[in-house]
Amino acid sequence: MPVHRHPTLVVATLISLMLVLAGCGSGSGSGAKAEAGAVPETLRVALLPDENASDVIKNNEPLRQYLEDELGVEVELIVTTDYSSMIEAMARGRLELGYFGPLSYVLAQEKSDIEAFAAMQDVEGEAPTYRSVIVGNPAVIKSLEDIAGKTVAWGDPASTSSHLIPKAMLVEQADLNVDDGDYQEQHVGAHDAVALAVQNGNAEAGGLSKPIYERLVEEGIIDPAKVAVIAESEPYPNYPWTMQASLPEDFKEQVRNAFLELDAPEVLEPFGATGFEPITDEDYDVVRELAPLLDIDLADFQ
Repeated sequence: MPVHRHPTLVVATLISLMLVLAGCGSGSGSGAKAEAGAVPETLRVALLPDENASDVIKNNEPLRQYLEDELGVEVELIVTTDYSSMIEAMARGRLELGYFGPLSYVLAQEKSDIEAFAAMQDVEGEAPTYRSVIVGNPAVIKSLEDIAGKTVAWGDPASTSSHLIPKAMLVEQADLNVDDGDYQEQHVGAHDAVALAVQNGNAEAGGLSKPIYERLVEEGIIDPAKVAVIAESEPYPNYPWTMQASLPEDFKEQVRNAFLELDAPEVLEPFGATGFEPITDEDYDVVRELAPLLDIDLADFQ
């Protein structure tokens, strides 16, 4: 999706990213760092805090069991409080595997020696991509222009699909910028919290991942009569699975194969996936290209 340079969007995005990474510096934290080059006794696998943490853990129990069976090690699923905590945990070696969003992966990769190796495929035979959506209360929001003067809910500041992309859509497609006072914004953390904020009347519009929105509707959590899709983005490379580069090569190959050969419906269902496809760091250059277009140097946040 082409993004035109806009000075007020630059400031908003820059400040958001600074806030995200402010907590990623010094501090001892908790948890032991795995010994470099060794197969871990317990494989610590982080899942994105996109939705309620207990639900994410529960829904991915089949994944935990599958990885234990395939890899022959204990597996612990972890959901951090926010994206910055996940980035820091990966940088400090307190996670072996991490499921990142595209932007949070790019930020984590700047701070960590990690490898992207697989991404969700939601339609068999197609490239592993996803879209963001801007949703709104259809009683008051029928187009992006109607968001002027309203309150918009975003997810985590480091979220690609619940902040960066939909915010850029408002600038590009409706010439609306929060720093110009065109609308008010609030960060509510998880994608489901964005949809609920709109449904409960705490915001008139919001941005989130299209697959998550569709699942929330399917599960009856969100009423599409109260939270409707107003616009959707062009496709972006899907959320990458990553692992520490310091893991033994034969173990990394086991991990890759476990994901790329995965065809168990009960494991794939929480992702809305038909499977996982190979992916590389270069696939996320399209996300990196947003940074210079917005006058942001990712090296400044190391």
